[in-house]
Amino acid sequence: VFSEMFPDAPIYTAFYDENKCGEMFPRDRVKTSFLQKFPRFLRKRYRFLLPFIPRAIESFDFSEFDLVISSSGAFSHGAITSPSTTHVCYCHSPMRYAWDYSHKYFKDNHFSFFTKFFASRMLFKIRQWDMVASSRPDFYLANSFHVKKRISKYFRTKSSVIYPPVDVDRFELSESNEGYFLIVSALTSFKKIDLAVSLFNKIGKRLVVIGDGDQIGYLKSIAGPAVDILGYKGDEVVVEYMKNCRAFIMVNEEDFGITPIEAMACGKPVLAYGKGGALESVVAGKTGEFFYEQSLSAMEDALGRLIVNEENYNPKEIRKHAFNFSKKRFIKEINEFISKVS
Repeated sequence: VFSEMFPDAPIYTAFYDENKCGEMFPRDRVKTSFLQKFPRFLRKRYRFLLPFIPRAIESFDFSEFDLVISSSGAFSHGAITSPSTTHVCYCHSPMRYAWDYSHKYFKDNHFSFFTKFFASRMLFKIRQWDMVASSRPDFYLANSFHVKKRISKYFRTKSSVIYPPVDVDRFELSESNEGYFLIVSALTSFKKIDLAVSLFNKIGKRLVVIGDGDQIGYLKSIAGPAVDILGYKGDEVVVEYMKNCRAFIMVNEEDFGITPIEAMACGKPVLAYGKGGALESVVAGKTGEFFYEQSLSAMEDALGRLIVNEENYNPKEIRKHAFNFSKKRFIKEINEFISKVS
């Protein structure tokens, strides 16, 4: 959306894969760092290049620009700009694996002692850089109040909240369903999809899971006859599954969470973990229900409440609520903010 708003602006990035991104971000607009010259097998395994990414971001010369917008989930806010340049950072989150997720990161990856030792030293250095780099933007925009708190906690700075753009117009209202519950997510341990699989194995109701990741094999191995792990599907297929689902499920804490909004744009209620961005997008009893512990019993209880309350959900009202997070609203709020600060 930023690239649509500023069609003449170049796009700077550490890495670029034209096969995946060329249609959305044409090659002639993209400026890459020196990391693009590294062998492809290394660029695809970017974890090995983490120590080099700060230097890559700092290598870009922005002296000719009066406005720089960084879209940052880890490093982009560290861009170095001149005193005459206004730097606005749209922050998806301070990097989780360096801050509050660091202990869980080591636990989930089962590193050896030596790997854990060197990785912890690397993350210590990245945290030091991140604290210094956090002072470089002139203004921070957070994608949720949840992220606003994290920016205040780790960067010790203020931010304004502008919710991210959700293309709600490409989804249609559907007041019927085919009886299945739906998850669309990356399939990693962090997303806790195995908890939902275990629940639906237990209760025997149909669950469809769309997405890919390093846990797909494991999830398929534990999935019972009521659970379908479909892997990656294109946008058009995902839209159809959202239109026809009974309800959408989000198991993990998210900084904001785009997919629940997309499901609500189809008029579908959402069952969500009651932490993080979901608390800002889902309204209990009106657009969905929450469970507050990542446990089978808590999730089963919340699903029961959703099913009991099913006839009270108004698909048209749910869809109307989703438009509070529309792309049109995002563009308006970003333009107003930039006009004010520059």
